[in-house]
Amino acid sequence: MIKVGIPRALLFYFYYPLWRAFFTELDIQVVVSPETNKRILDAGLRTALGEACLPVKLFFGHVLELSGKVDYLFVPRLISVEHKEYICPKFMGLSDMLRVRLANLPPIIDTALDVSGRRGLDWSHFFEKVGSIFTRDRHLIKRAYCSALEADKNFRRLLKSGLLPPEAMDAADGISEAAATSVASPGFLKIGLLGHPYNLYDSYISMNLIGKMRQMGASVVTPASVSDDLIDNQTKRLPKRLFWTLGKQMIGSALTFFENEKLDGVIYLTSFGCGPESLVGELVKRWAKHRGNPPFMMLTIDEHTGEAGLVTRLEAFIEMIKRRKKNEDHVPSYGQPVHCC
Repeated sequence: MIKVGIPRALLFYFYYPLWRAFFTELDIQVVVSPETNKRILDAGLRTALGEACLPVKLFFGHVLELSGKVDYLFVPRLISVEHKEYICPKFMGLSDMLRVRLANLPPIIDTALDVSGRRGLDWSHFFEKVGSIFTRDRHLIKRAYCSALEADKNFRRLLKSGLLPPEAMDAADGISEAAATSVASPGFLKIGLLGHPYNLYDSYISMNLIGKMRQMGASVVTPASVSDDLIDNQTKRLPKRLFWTLGKQMIGSALTFFENEKLDGVIYLTSFGCGPESLVGELVKRWAKHRGNPPFMMLTIDEHTGEAGLVTRLEAFIEMIKRRKKNEDHVPSYGQPVHCC
C-alpha cells in the first residue's frame, strides 16, 4: 500500500481530517509524524533557516521524522483559501525550502491551491490534481473528494460544539464525543486563548499551556469555536481589509473575545519571528488597552523560552483574575493558591 506522510505541524491542525479522508478513500495509507518532542524540535532547529519562525523550524523536524518511512510527503502549496486573501508566504514556499535544505527526501506533493482571484472557486480542482498522481479513475477521485468534504464538515461541527482540534480529531477517530468533551470540564474561570492552532495545540512548544490552565481551574475558549461569519463581521470594523487569512482569524476572534462578558480574561500566545503576527499582535494589544477589560496578557514563545518563566506569568495572571472576581463579585475564596508543576 502506498504511504503518504503528513507532518504534525502548521496546517495539520486546520485540515488533517480533510486530507486523511481523501487519501483513505483512495486506499492510501496516511502516516502522521509523532507528537512533538525534543528530538524533533532539535532536528528542525539544525536544518531550517535561522530567520524562520519557530513553527516553520518545527515543521522541518516533523518532515525529517517521516523521511524514509513514507513513499510521498504531502506538503501542499496553499496560496489562498479565501477570496482576495492569502496564506503566509513561508507556508507557500515550504516545499521549496525543504528541497533546498534537506537531502534524500521522498517525492513531495506540493500541489498549489489559489482561490484568491474569483469567488466560487473551491478545492475540487486541487484534489483532482492530487488524486491524479495515484489514479486515473476520476469517479474514484470525486468520491474521495466528497468523503473529504464530509469529514471536514463533521470536524467543523465538533469544533463549534466547543472541542479543541485535537479533541475533535479524537472524536472523529472513534473516541466518543462525550469522552472528548470530558477532557475540557468547566473551570471556575473562563479564559479566551488566542493564537494559531500550530502554537496552541502543540503541547511541547506551548509547554502544555492549555493543560496548565485547566490544572489551575480555568476552562479555555479558542478561535476554533468562533464562526467564520462572526470573524468576517468583526474584521469589517478595521479601516482597511486584512488580507492575511490567519491574521484575520486572530483579529476577528480577539474582538469577539473582548466583547464576551462571560470571559474572565484573554491570553494571546504568539511565536517570535512571525512577520504578519508582529502587526496583528500589536493591533490586538492596542484594542485590549483601549477597552481595558477583560484582563489581557500576551505570551511570546521561541526555541529559547523557559517553562518556569511561562508558568510564573500564567500563575500571576490567573491569581490576579481570581482576586479581581473575589473583590468585584464578592464570591467566596477559592481556597489555597494553585501551584503548577
